[in-house]
Amino acid sequence: MTRFATRPIVMGMRGVVTAGHYLAAEAGLRIMHQGGNAIDASAAMCFCINFLEANSNGIGGEVPTLIYSSKDKKTYAISGMGWSPSSLTFEWCQKNNVDMIPGDGYIPACVPAVVDTWALALARFGTMSFSQVLQPAIELADDGFPLYPGLHRSLLSSASKFENQYPTTAAIYTPGGKVPEIGSVLRNPDYAKTLRIMCRAENGAKGRGRIAGIEAARDAFYTGEIAEKIIDFISDNPVEDENGQTHKGLLSYKDISEWNATIEEPTSYEYKGMEIHKSPPWTQGPTFVQQLALLDGFDVSGLGHNSAEYLHLWIETTKLAFADREAYYGDPDFDDVPLDVLLSKGYNDQRREQISGEASMEMIPGDVGYGVPDYVKRRVVDDNRLALGLSAPVEMPETGVHDHGGDTTHLDAVDFEGNMVAATPSGGWIGTSPVISGLGFPIGTRGQMFYLNPDRPNALEPRKRPRATLTPTVVTKNNKPYMVFGTPGGDRQEQWTIQFFLNHVEFGMDLQQAL
Repeated sequence: MTRFATRPIVMGMRGVVTAGHYLAAEAGLRIMHQGGNAIDASAAMCFCINFLEANSNGIGGEVPTLIYSSKDKKTYAISGMGWSPSSLTFEWCQKNNVDMIPGDGYIPACVPAVVDTWALALARFGTMSFSQVLQPAIELADDGFPLYPGLHRSLLSSASKFENQYPTTAAIYTPGGKVPEIGSVLRNPDYAKTLRIMCRAENGAKGRGRIAGIEAARDAFYTGEIAEKIIDFISDNPVEDENGQTHKGLLSYKDISEWNATIEEPTSYEYKGMEIHKSPPWTQGPTFVQQLALLDGFDVSGLGHNSAEYLHLWIETTKLAFADREAYYGDPDFDDVPLDVLLSKGYNDQRREQISGEASMEMIPGDVGYGVPDYVKRRVVDDNRLALGLSAPVEMPETGVHDHGGDTTHLDAVDFEGNMVAATPSGGWIGTSPVISGLGFPIGTRGQMFYLNPDRPNALEPRKRPRATLTPTVVTKNNKPYMVFGTPGGDRQEQWTIQFFLNHVEFGMDLQQAL
């Protein structure tokens, strides 16, 4: 009997791509057929995904990215996360009675990071121009695509919000007050116009070379008319957030124009002869390698695949790693994240002793040398209120009014030269902030991840990156490409990825079985 394939395999000679929507994957393969490499293909897929899965990500959000360069034989992390507004401070929250950064509206808006992430990646590792990689997305936005069930369900859940609070979003996604039928064509000509602005800027600089053209395209977004339109819109169109308050945007033109993506060292760990690379601790990526550092001291394969003993051990190491996330992870430009201790043999030898035969129901961070911080013992909202000096909780509006139906996606690419890319586009989705008139996309809301106790990592500070759950993965073996993978960001999804990895490495499953 033939096995049914839920994910059909498409093979090619130039490389392999995967994305959250088949039309984005098709765009990536098209770029490779045109001579592009994995970085070019990934950039093209991302700008397509920003529209195709607008309920899960957008160009106004972020995209933590890992790139293995076959030329350098090295893995790089690109920050892919914009910083918070200069004016969003602890004192501002205190004055405005904000005890939790809301998950929607303008307060949590950080600088859109997608464009400069790919500008940097293309300039350093790619081969094509910005205009070449943007072309598939421009065509999709102009010509449209058939509305699929997942996006249809999301629009149904958000339709009332769009009509009552986000009319610019409703004009594109619920025209005439109705959610389009499955299979009907969804277009976004304003998004196409935004991408064309960057293409025109690049074309004007083409005489100065490929990299100068890419820089001109990114400048059109961050220092030109696109940035100006973002600021004008969020200044002139205040919106209500889940705290029940109405605010204008706090981002300034200077916040946007002075930000840039950066290339960083990934957080890496060697496990069973493989080098696992994750994004730095402004994401939760290091929890993955912390779990491996803990599991390194056990005979995991000897416990048997999915045995009670194996599952117990894996789950308990997960709890310890995520407890350390709460105690120590944050933007390393601001927070002293002790990764050297957290991944050291001595520390993990001690942490293994905290795993017993019973399931732990406590948050138990490790002691990295100065005691376990008290703030991890409190609920985040209680810790925020204590730090802010607020005794009464902020009155919240009706539950569900500010929810959104969607959350993150992922893409990967590997080319015939051995370059690998793993990227997790997220934020900037249509459910939590209105589409900016004339641009076709909303601003992101990742700042909701900040804490409001200044004594803890990941605490709010001006121009700081909020800690994200997004966490792509690159694996190398003997400094050569081996595999890339990832899932939509989140705590549960992170555990799916480590299960996949352990199935392959510890239990000898091939990659298809491991899935």
